[in-house]
Amino acid sequence: MIALALVVGVGVGLVVGTLGAGGGILSVPVLVYLLGQDAHTAAASSLVVVGATAAVSLPHHARSGSVVWRRGALFALASVVGSVLGARVSALVPATALMGMFSAMLAVVGVVMLRKGLRARRMRPVPSQASGQGRGPVAVMAAALCTGFLTGFFGVGGGFVVVPMLVLALELDMRRAAGTSLLIMVITSISGLLARVGTDIHIDWALTLAFAASSMLGGMLGGPLSTKAKPWVLTVIFGVLLLTVSLVVAVSTLSGLTS
Repeated sequence: MIALALVVGVGVGLVVGTLGAGGGILSVPVLVYLLGQDAHTAAASSLVVVGATAAVSLPHHARSGSVVWRRGALFALASVVGSVLGARVSALVPATALMGMFSAMLAVVGVVMLRKGLRARRMRPVPSQASGQGRGPVAVMAAALCTGFLTGFFGVGGGFVVVPMLVLALELDMRRAAGTSLLIMVITSISGLLARVGTDIHIDWALTLAFAASSMLGGMLGGPLSTKAKPWVLTVIFGVLLLTVSLVVAVSTLSGLTS
């Protein structure tokens, strides 16, 4: 199991380092369907993997100027409240229902990001879209709370929601959203783990740390790839990734129900 975790972890890290997201949406299904963990344990283990991978991927994005530090940190701190609430609610939801909702959320966000990426390709957005000024504080606060709740609820580090929220709420281009999301993922992953203290969830630390170590290696390798791709290309890739994982999780969940 540990050998498999090491191999798969590198691929997960490459996705996180390149897109600033995706670690949780890949690690949760891997932990459940390949490594045999239940959904609640996988959600907790995923936070360790994603948080650590985001932490080692962040320096490259910071050096390239792709991290909006102040607004990103404020967004993350506001999302912590939602993260704690989401983690507590998650423990009350049956594992099968949790994975079903996970699949549905991925599908919705995937369609939104895919449409935005294809539209950006046709429209050739002007530089002002990357200013990061975004919408008003109420809208940003609502987006942060929603992001935090989903992070805690699904145990995915928030990247698959953070990136779209940063693109839509703060109006960052995909490259800066990817970099800033890493900062937010570190903070929300830690808060999501702390919120699980005192629950009945027990993490397999040997397996989780092996997965995290290889994912961190992949994250460091993936960072430079993000600077070579156009923002709209990253957006489209992200959307396709979400839709693909959504389909796999849905099929696996339905198979489990019928077997």
